[in-house]
Amino acid sequence: MTAELEQIGKQAQAAAFKLGQLATTAKNQVLQAMAQALRTEQTAILTANQQDLLAADNLPQKFIDRLRLTSERIEQMAQGMEQVATLPDPVGTVERGWVNHAGLRIVQQHVPLGVVGIIYEARPNVTVDAAALCFKSGNAVILRGGKEALQTNLKLGAVMRQVLADFKQPVNAIQVISDPSHETAKRLMQLTKYLDVLIPRGSSRLIQAVVKQATVPVIETGAGNCHVYVDESADFAMAENIILNAKCQRPSVCNSMEKLLVHEKIAAAFLPELANKLRTAGVELRGDEKVQQLLGSTIVPATAADWDTEYNDLILAIKIVPSLTAAISHINQHGTKHSETIVTQNYENSEHFLTAVDAAAVYVNASTRFTDGFEYGFGAEIGISTQKLHARGPMGLPELTTTKYLVRGNGQIRK
Repeated sequence: MTAELEQIGKQAQAAAFKLGQLATTAKNQVLQAMAQALRTEQTAILTANQQDLLAADNLPQKFIDRLRLTSERIEQMAQGMEQVATLPDPVGTVERGWVNHAGLRIVQQHVPLGVVGIIYEARPNVTVDAAALCFKSGNAVILRGGKEALQTNLKLGAVMRQVLADFKQPVNAIQVISDPSHETAKRLMQLTKYLDVLIPRGSSRLIQAVVKQATVPVIETGAGNCHVYVDESADFAMAENIILNAKCQRPSVCNSMEKLLVHEKIAAAFLPELANKLRTAGVELRGDEKVQQLLGSTIVPATAADWDTEYNDLILAIKIVPSLTAAISHINQHGTKHSETIVTQNYENSEHFLTAVDAAAVYVNASTRFTDGFEYGFGAEIGISTQKLHARGPMGLPELTTTKYLVRGNGQIRK
């Protein structure tokens, strides 16, 4: 596979050179056509997805949920691609400009990163989201998905590449690796001659493996050990709605809530009814000693490991805290810097929470499930970055560019 991977890298570099000079109108036409092609080829895409699902019937339900495509999910992917087409093109935009002491006219302008590699697990929507965002931002993309989604990813790639061919654009702007082995993934992580940046999407285990093994620069997307803190002034009905949505709507994804913190002054009044609703929704409840005393033997004792665990499942750990300060301290110690929420009617507490919590997205009175490129108006996302360099939070088009300085003179030399 080494020679084949080298060839894929060369092809991507050649495609990236052409994409960097492609007009916005041309890119938008291709994206709109790709969206329509997803709809037209829906039956074939679902057939490929069914092959993957049949082969993955022994996987946990949370993986099956990520892997499964439906007509509705394909339509969402198509709509996301169409939304990307309507967004401003970041390529060529000027960050700033000035004239220096020597009379040089200096402009800092956005340009594509070049060749982007994506390593991800059994989430076929990433194939389309990443391809759309990379294409619009002028980048070629090499996609290495998990083996569980191989047939689906290959079909999605083929559909998009056919559109590129129809529009006489470089088909190698989008390439899906057909060998999902760990050895090939490791070689991709070290394809420094051709890859400009590598972005992992998936479990904490996958992300850390990429961070540790890659020699290509990595933009780290993060696991989501997300918290909801219910303050002493919270509206109970609002808090219940937010918690049930954040935990139960789609527990397998990284922006779902994994931990609930409740102020001790309201715990006895708030938690019993909430616990009944969560149990009715099928959620397993774990708790600290105070929660166990309050809610009884149905609560699974929380271990030290629970506070650092991303479940991606219908499991929730609950902790009673004495203050806002204690809640913030717990979040900053155990969170993954992804998404955190406070439910409160106290303005000062909400502003302090926004300022003091160290995370990519911090909410007041809203579900963590909103941390998503589509929900933020980006059309899609390349991932949710939890690091602090270059990009943080849902990564859209601007985060897939870098800058270069264009300097115009009329014969100046440095003295």
